Amino acid sequence: MSSTQHAVAPITVEVMAGTEPRTLLVATLALSPGTTVEAALTTLATQPSWASACAAALDSQWRLALWSRKVGLSDVLRDGDRLELCRPLLVDPMVARRERFVSQGARSSGLFSKRRAGAKAGY
Repeated sequence: MSSTQHAVAPITVEVMAGTEPRTLLVATLALSPGTTVEAALTTLATQPSWASACAAALDSQWRLALWSRKVGLSDVLRDGDRLELCRPLLVDPMVARRERFVSQGARSSGLFSKRRAGAKAGY
């Protein structure tokens, strides 16, 4: 190796996907520097357990995030990044909370549901 050539160390990226409720796939990839999110997903899609999750992410059915911040397929990965494949929500969390509140009632749910006998509401 001459003095003008330098060995380029691979970067390590962790990929996580919640394929089903309470199920999490985790993989660690060693990639070359400058690898895009799309290239990483294409590499990972060769593994059978990851094929459907990567296909959904590449087709823009699932959202992509780096450390919980939204990214696109063309973004470049860095060493130590955590790429997250996020399924779409089935129910809006605000709607679910409202429905839960209606079914449970005001006194049995929320932060102040358990209070001392004789105490005012909210204390």
